[in-house]
Amino acid sequence: MCKPNKPIPWLALGLGGWWRAGLGALLCLVYLAGGAPVAEAGLKRSWPYAPGEKFEYEIYWTVVYAGTASVEVLPDTEIKGEPARHFRAVARSSPFIDTFYKVRDTIDSWTDRNVDRTLRFEQYQREGDYHRDTILEMDWPSRRVDRYGKHGFKNSLELPGDVLDPLAILFHFRTHWLFQDRVVSGWVTDGKKMVNGSGRVVGREILDTPFGPLDCFRVEPETRDLGGVFKKSDDARIEMWFTADERRIPVRIRSKVVVGHFSLELVDVRGVPGLQRLDD
Repeated sequence: MCKPNKPIPWLALGLGGWWRAGLGALLCLVYLAGGAPVAEAGLKRSWPYAPGEKFEYEIYWTVVYAGTASVEVLPDTEIKGEPARHFRAVARSSPFIDTFYKVRDTIDSWTDRNVDRTLRFEQYQREGDYHRDTILEMDWPSRRVDRYGKHGFKNSLELPGDVLDPLAILFHFRTHWLFQDRVVSGWVTDGKKMVNGSGRVVGREILDTPFGPLDCFRVEPETRDLGGVFKKSDDARIEMWFTADERRIPVRIRSKVVVGHFSLELVDVRGVPGLQRLDD
């Protein structure tokens, strides 16, 4: 890919809008949760991941190498005495982008053992001069989520049912078996609003990857309730590819928004039996 050797002003503006869409949108780009409108009879869920799994991606903004992202499963723990799963996502800009728009973003998500509802969520955005902290405290007995920022309490929202955060939904989605035209939908929140959205399996393709050809399902999430640069784009489109096996590995994410095209490409994995780069 092209890696320019000097800053491009329009790129800095575009990256600002794009990064501010949030690391959750960057890594997941979906509002998927809960059960599916499709009949669930006979469709069992599975948990194809365990602590130690880690996916690493390269991020491209149009043809420019913009940075890296990783998503991993950390050891199980407890939140307020309840057994919890722990997921983490990290994104950072490339050395070239660092010279004019340095990005260091981190998300941590803790869910119940079935990955059906979030127990706690923390997001720390460091994007140029833009700094934001978001902490979600889920009070399930009271059916309420409280959002906190750098300077304390922000707001509360009612929990309408099982609700996940923008990182946990990726792992929830992977617990569902996929097939043509399957729809997965449900509730997700970033603490500012509650959204009931969906994603549909729209096709099946063979992707050329550093791991060799991979058979994948292509999923298109609904974008009408996404904010940031997605809200400003009349023709916004998001596509995600998951391996068409029991692992359901997120291999590629691509999107078109008002400030350009971006993509995440899987380049390395850890803790996934049977998958390794061809050049290893």
